[in-house]
Amino acid sequence: MEAAAVLDAYFARPDAEPDELAWAFHGAYVPIHRNEHIAAAALRADLPKVQQAGRWLVRHSPDRCSALVGLALLATDWAEEDIGLIKMIGLLSDKFGPLAADALKRRRGGVEALLWLGDRVEGWGRVYVVEALCQAGGSTARPWLLRRACNGDFLNGYFAGKVATAAHVHEAITASDADDQVVDHTGRLLRMMASAGGMGVTWKGYPPIQPVLDAHAGHLARQAPAMARYIDAALIADHLAQTSPSAAGLAPQHKDHLLNRYLAVLRRNEWSATARTGYDPASKFHAWFAEKIAARLQLPAFTESGTAQ
Repeated sequence: MEAAAVLDAYFARPDAEPDELAWAFHGAYVPIHRNEHIAAAALRADLPKVQQAGRWLVRHSPDRCSALVGLALLATDWAEEDIGLIKMIGLLSDKFGPLAADALKRRRGGVEALLWLGDRVEGWGRVYVVEALCQAGGSTARPWLLRRACNGDFLNGYFAGKVATAAHVHEAITASDADDQVVDHTGRLLRMMASAGGMGVTWKGYPPIQPVLDAHAGHLARQAPAMARYIDAALIADHLAQTSPSAAGLAPQHKDHLLNRYLAVLRRNEWSATARTGYDPASKFHAWFAEKIAARLQLPAFTESGTAQ
């Protein structure tokens, strides 16, 4: 409300210039998400003056709070000429990602800009961009959501289930001609959803979990071994082994059947050899994986002499 009051006073003056706002919000609370008070102040003012202030603050303000207000002003508008500017500040995605995503999904051409950002942001910034693509991306975003949304980061758990739903993963993975990128990405989605309790959609909350797991296991059995595939498959198998059927959203007999299918692939000689070759003794994650996951599943790649020793 304090920030909105500053804007109201500024927009009420015909002779006001944007540089007056450069430090005007430094002591005020300015949220990184869309705020109704700031949006209402923008909507009460003349659009050209709102655009002028928003563009100047995003381009020139040395203060993060003022730049956030500028981006919030642009997020109330639809002008396509601001897409490039919003994309650039959106790269600073931990702080500016929510408003940048909100501003872009309102604009014609904004989906393409969100996809551009999606290939360049990490951490919380990726969460904001991917969630916006799930909401507004439609058919334009579906190929990217099917193949590149999840990068394996822990925070992917916030949006993995949303991606699976928005991209209609159940249709793509059950197709006989699903390509390796779709199969690998589906494995990452399943792995992230398995550990998403308290964050996002879990297996139990995803109605097509059984056919998706069935299809992924089938495609996996026909793929060439790779370390990333091995790890994703093992984490999926471990979740099947450690979780009750009801918590996994599966019938008891089908849970056991799926576990055996994943283990059959993981215990193949060529997959074990790939895991041994790809194991990095200096990696804390690999050490944890060998000690906890591989040991529980009794995977031969880590129980025979060599890697885990």
